[in-house]
This record gives sequence, structure tokens and C-alpha cells, in this order.
Amino acid sequence: MSDNIIAVMLGISTALGAFGLFALIWGIKTGQFDDVNKFLDGARFDGEDELKDAVMMEKKKQEALKRKKEREKNYMPND
Repeated sequence: MSDNIIAVMLGISTALGAFGLFALIWGIKTGQFDDVNKFLDGARFDGEDELKDAVMMEKKKQEALKRKKEREKNYMPND
């Protein structure tokens, strides 16, 4: 092989590696990998039915928190 071809191949592979490293660092800094629940839920709820149940339970939890905040907002102590 020619020295020119090897130099071009090394240059291109170094540039692609640098681009991949830049993309990884950018993803870490912007929080692209911070969703821990997604990975845990994906491992815990394999089937479609389990996933639907998990989503329904999450909605119920959000509604309960919303009702609790409304009750606290409208709370009036006894005289």
C-alpha cells in the first residue's frame, strides 16, 4: 500500500473518532443519558401489558399528587 493511502486512512479514522468523542461528551453534558427510570422500567416491564400497567400507575400517581396539592391549597384550619 502507498504511504499516501495510509495517511488518508489514518486522518479519516482520527477525524471520525474525534467526532464520536465530541458527540459522547455533548450527550453527557446535555443530560441525554440521565433518564434512569427508562432503563429500569425497560428491564422491569418486558411485556406490553406490564408497560401499560406501569403507565396507568404513573398517571394515577400524578393525579393523586395533583389532588393532594389542591387539598393543601384549599386547606383552612379550624378556629
